[in-house]
Amino acid sequence: MKATAGSGQVVGVDVGGTFTDLVMLDQSSGQVSLAKVPSTIDNQAFGVLAALDDVQAALSSVDLIVHGTTTTTNAVLERKLSRCGLITTRGFRDVLELGRRTRPNAYGMTGVFKPVIPRDLRLEVDERLDAAGEVVMALDADQVRAAAAQLLAAGCESVVVHFLHAYANPAHELLAGEILAEVWPNGYITLAHQLLSESREFERGVTAAINASVQPLLERYIARLVQELGARGYRGDVLVVNGNGGMVSSRTVAREAAKTVMSGPASGVMAAAYTGRRMGQPMLLTYDMGGTSTDVALIRDAEPSVSNEIDIEYAMPVHVPMVDVRTVGAGGGSIARVNAAGLLEVGPHSAGAQPGPICYGRGGIQPTLTDANWLLGRFNPAKLKSVGNNEAAEQVRACFERELAAPLGTDVVGAAAAVVQMANATMAGAIRMVSLSLGADPRDFALFAFGGAGPLHASALARELGVPTVIVPCRPGITNALGCVVADLRHDFVNTINQPLPGLDLDALHQVFARQIEEGEAAINRESVRIEAVRHLLSVDMQFVGQTHLLRVPLLTPTPSREDLQHLFEQVYLNRFHVELAEIRANVVNVNTSVIGQRPALDLSTLIDPAGRKASLAEAQTGSRPVYFDGHWHDTPVYWRDFLPLQARFEGPAVVEQMDCTVLVEPGDSVSADADGNLLIKVENTHV
Repeated sequence: MKATAGSGQVVGVDVGGTFTDLVMLDQSSGQVSLAKVPSTIDNQAFGVLAALDDVQAALSSVDLIVHGTTTTTNAVLERKLSRCGLITTRGFRDVLELGRRTRPNAYGMTGVFKPVIPRDLRLEVDERLDAAGEVVMALDADQVRAAAAQLLAAGCESVVVHFLHAYANPAHELLAGEILAEVWPNGYITLAHQLLSESREFERGVTAAINASVQPLLERYIARLVQELGARGYRGDVLVVNGNGGMVSSRTVAREAAKTVMSGPASGVMAAAYTGRRMGQPMLLTYDMGGTSTDVALIRDAEPSVSNEIDIEYAMPVHVPMVDVRTVGAGGGSIARVNAAGLLEVGPHSAGAQPGPICYGRGGIQPTLTDANWLLGRFNPAKLKSVGNNEAAEQVRACFERELAAPLGTDVVGAAAAVVQMANATMAGAIRMVSLSLGADPRDFALFAFGGAGPLHASALARELGVPTVIVPCRPGITNALGCVVADLRHDFVNTINQPLPGLDLDALHQVFARQIEEGEAAINRESVRIEAVRHLLSVDMQFVGQTHLLRVPLLTPTPSREDLQHLFEQVYLNRFHVELAEIRANVVNVNTSVIGQRPALDLSTLIDPAGRKASLAEAQTGSRPVYFDGHWHDTPVYWRDFLPLQARFEGPAVVEQMDCTVLVEPGDSVSADADGNLLIKVENTHV
């Protein structure tokens, strides 16, 4: 196992839409430094550097920096992409546009869809393979050269080669890649089969197109960041969190740039999984609520659910393994309004960070969920630097009276309570959707609440869902940055074989697994990062013969027998659909391997300075204030999180404040803390 020399200082930094969060951990002393600074959207590197300055990091003493970034996600969503061309099989350039014959609105007759690569930059050449990978028509090399010249003349910076059935035989794509390497002025050449070696031409093509379109952007950003860090004395590597929750070196990350989509949300889920393993809580529903949106994911048996079928927007499938995170448009900045039918709506539109909620004092004029929580006494206005004056208070109350209370026929407090209830219903629906779609009952899980606003709503959501326990980690507001620190190295592989089980070539299947494992371990050994062990997650995607949808079937060995595959498929089908069929004719479609390099364990108990904890609960209480619950005001004690005795116990109602968030404990709920300082809230009277 490779190891790095030095002091043992590790930095995790996550760039969000509003804030850039940083955790610096000295593994030798246990000292933890934290930072939360405004993100610099135009150039994320400035926010990263500002966070390092905030903790006064001596970069010459730092061994490793791990970075979660939204560069690729934002580029795709905002369509701020590099100019990219496509070379494909003659007759198939419109695959990217035809897609799956879906609609932007399921019941609408109109809609607009613009593919990542415009039609005039999608060029066709003569070549053809059949579904078995046999050559029907040889590749015309001269046409490839002519297409490359045409794309370069059109100002393309990157290029995709996407040939029909290349997953079965990559020979033509490899030959085209060799030709392009001779004439293309840079390395931004994406061969679709190298990124995704499975069937489904549309999904494979879109994934490759997204990869090539963001490649130059990501590489330039990472290069600037590495250069700036080097100028400040940093000599180690920068690892970037991929959407699968693993890490990859900055030296190679741009080659498969599409894998960094969902990097930020994935890091938070990995932190949750790591924390859950330490707590003995392997079954978690993660709930990450920020200012604009809420991300939800499922962790089963301490392993996050990973999907190969994530759509980042309409007709934009990214078919590379990513943590299965579902997003709903409900966050602290979600705008509340009364629609034309006289009904209250909360979200999906957001006030964002600028101007933000009214109570931020930055010019916001629309009522938001954060304003509603403030009116209900749920967080301290003194914590908001621009709030706490009578003018701000009156602006919030006047807006709620005018925009919500009067149209709804209630008072300001009633309107604020309705806003919170509506937002909770939206988020509970998202959590329920995630769990049920994956064949899981929310009542079998604990709710892991993080993000700046997550712990404020978690207890109410748990009660609505029937979830008995809420877990609030030590630093909910910077959990994504912590995920960067605890993330393992990870490489995922998928290959399509698409054979009926009775006729499956078992030797070929075993060889695919062996090759995937070998490639993954070689990739991990190339990284200059200390790891303690290597483990493999093995699976196959299976289906009924003639069916479209796939089921992921986990395996314990890379050499399963035919009987093993049949039995395991039947078991997965039973667990997912609760139906036992007498005869299932199975088809093995994809072979999947995840090779994971496990990094050394980290002590999370130091995330809250042990020296700052008080001896008693009474000493940790900083005051009390009225807080509105279930139609009544309650005189509610307020505690400072960093003061709570280790393994403290208390009953709700209570408010727990800390640097990065506020935790709300509702009446009837009970709170305990574990040895790492995580809070466990037992929720009473949950719905069943």
